[in-house]
Amino acid sequence: MRALPVGDRALLVEVSTDEEAQALHADLLRRRAEGSLSVREIVPAARTVLLDGLDDPARLAARLTASQVPPAPPRAEEVVEIPVRYDGPDLADVAAHWDVPAHEVARIHAAAEFRVAFCGFAPGFGYLTGLPARYGVPRHATPRTTVPAGAVGLAGPYTGVYPRPSPGGWQLIGTTDAVLWDHARVPAALLSPGTRVRFVPVGPS
Repeated sequence: MRALPVGDRALLVEVSTDEEAQALHADLLRRRAEGSLSVREIVPAARTVLLDGLDDPARLAARLTASQVPPAPPRAEEVVEIPVRYDGPDLADVAAHWDVPAHEVARIHAAAEFRVAFCGFAPGFGYLTGLPARYGVPRHATPRTTVPAGAVGLAGPYTGVYPRPSPGGWQLIGTTDAVLWDHARVPAALLSPGTRVRFVPVGPS
């Protein structure tokens, strides 16, 4: 674990894997909730966690780098279910990459239990882990200029759902009517780091 100063009141903590980043993020949230850590923002990413609004970043950096990444906490009981039509334009390509029939992509994907590792790219976009490593797929060499809202895509080890129309290079395997971001909702984001997610097939697959 390495802690790098960011400005006067922030730290960027680097770890080796996304699993360690998720475990560290959960532990830091727990410390803040119990009052043993004073910090304004805790922002996870693939292999880093940013802490902003610290009173004494240097002291915390020394404590963190002298310790081990804590074990992952028990998973929360609540699971967000996202209905999906497995009708994406890249379904056949993903099936070929996995060396399975197209209908097996839906079964394999829906059988996994996902967890939001971190959020980014666009408001409401979560990077979900949970598929075994052998099912990782590459991004498109040339991204699409527009991906519709609700598109369910794969890239590397991650699954994601586009919350609004935007460019994107992920492999699209399905679509959902779930609203990922609604500024009138509290919270506005359907998904947040640590959320457990299951995809539920609906309609033709």
